[in-house]
Amino acid sequence: MRVFVTGGTGLIGSAVVAELLGNGHTVLALARSDASARAAEEAGAEPVRGGLADLDVLRDIAARAEGVVHLAFGHDFSTAEAVARAVAEEAAALAAIGEALVGSDRPFVTVSGTPAVPGRPATEADPLPTGGPVGGRSRSVTAVLALSSRGVRSTAVRLPRTVHNEGAGGFAGILTQFARDSGVSGYPGDGEQRWPAVHALDAAVLIRLALERAEAGSAWHAVADEGDRVRDIAAVIGRRLGLPVEAVAPETYGPLGTIFATDQPATSAHTRRALGWEPKHPGLLADLENIRP
Repeated sequence: MRVFVTGGTGLIGSAVVAELLGNGHTVLALARSDASARAAEEAGAEPVRGGLADLDVLRDIAARAEGVVHLAFGHDFSTAEAVARAVAEEAAALAAIGEALVGSDRPFVTVSGTPAVPGRPATEADPLPTGGPVGGRSRSVTAVLALSSRGVRSTAVRLPRTVHNEGAGGFAGILTQFARDSGVSGYPGDGEQRWPAVHALDAAVLIRLALERAEAGSAWHAVADEGDRVRDIAAVIGRRLGLPVEAVAPETYGPLGTIFATDQPATSAHTRRALGWEPKHPGLLADLENIRP
């Protein structure tokens, strides 16, 4: 299959591109810079110059591809305004890609986060939250899934709060960077809240399976670790960096503070049964041992 991938040179995207290429697919990778284009080409993909704001490019490549995997998202979480801009940019990009695929019966895989459900782990059947700082992403994903009624084999892979590889990535990666910057490995609130996680290489396998097999309108959970306590995550980070581990106010993390303080375990039992997906790589706490001082 000739697959158009956005975000193909990031931590998750590079794993997805390698997984697709390793399973006989060819990849067209969106590249917004010369460096990204070189990285895509070196990985074995064909670079396509442009970014999420280049809607004509997105429409053109999506119309000519046999499938689309959307992973790109602006990761400036410094202010609520920056997050809102990234959400709006992604929404327009998804709409453009989706319109190009209408009536084609081709696969369109997009991603979101796993939802938080009070009192229990979230399942694939739980709806995505449409409020909060990134609620707009949920509305965009819902719109993509609705394309299943218009001849698009659209599906969503819900990624946990931390998708990691060699100790980097996701919310745990943000905690690590805050620790380096502040000199304290902090955890918001009491640290008892749980975050789900998955290794990027395992997530890439699930994204490929969704592209190849998933039914239109379906949602899947790329969850390996159902929920690690944030206090335990901070403890590993602190030990690896030689820093004290302390509770900090959720506001320390800006627009993400409320999400960081939320208990949000998730399960992938249905995904494993239905698609035969089985994570094989190290869990988050073990992978964080790769953090270098």
